[in-house]
Amino acid sequence: MKKIQVLGTGCPKCAKLAENAKAAADALGIEYEIEKVTDIDEILNFGVMMTPALVVDGEIKVVGKAASVDELKKLIK
Repeated sequence: MKKIQVLGTGCPKCAKLAENAKAAADALGIEYEIEKVTDIDEILNFGVMMTPALVVDGEIKVVGKAASVDELKKLIK
């Protein structure tokens, strides 16, 4: 099972990244768990200085943008 984390404080871009990540994972047909990380200290622990960010299985994949579903499909699998 993939662990997908969306790091962000809840801004519109953060919400869009979460929505796109869910759509990408669903399109790939994989088992996943998605978590929204909104705590600033937790976000900083990842070393991320710009949100939104996407972390897959502990690895930072996207920082500072709401990547498209197609981009995310390549990064999640």
